[in-house]
Amino acid sequence: MSHIIHVNNLDFPSQTPLQIKYCDSFLCRLRGLTFTSEITPASGLLLVQKADSRLDASIHMLGVSYDLAVIWINSAMQVVDKVLAKSWHLSYAPKKPAQYILEIHPERLSEFKIGDKVQFEDV
Repeated sequence: MSHIIHVNNLDFPSQTPLQIKYCDSFLCRLRGLTFTSEITPASGLLLVQKADSRLDASIHMLGVSYDLAVIWINSAMQVVDKVLAKSWHLSYAPKKPAQYILEIHPERLSEFKIGDKVQFEDV
C-alpha cells in the first residue's frame, strides 16, 4: 500500500524534509515514475523490495523523461550506492544488495553518501 513518509538522513540532516511516496506493491513498483512529470525537490518515490538484492533493486529509466537521483538503502538502513540516473537509460543496479530504492530530485543527490544511516517516518 502506498502512503507518504519522511526520509531522514541521520548523518546529514536536511533543512527541507523529503516527503516520499512509499511504494511496496508490485503495481506501484512496476509503474514507478514512468510517464510522470518532473518531481519537486521535496518529493520522490521509495520502492520497497522484500529483501536485500542487487537484481531486485535494479531500475530502468525507460519512460522517465527527466533525470533522477537514485539512492539504494539496505535493510540495515544504510546507503549502499547512489547514482544520477539519466532519463531513458536502460538500467541501473546497485553495487551492493539493497532493499529500498529512493528516487528523488537530482539536486538532492549530494545530501546522501555511501555509508550514511537513514530513517523512515510516517507522516
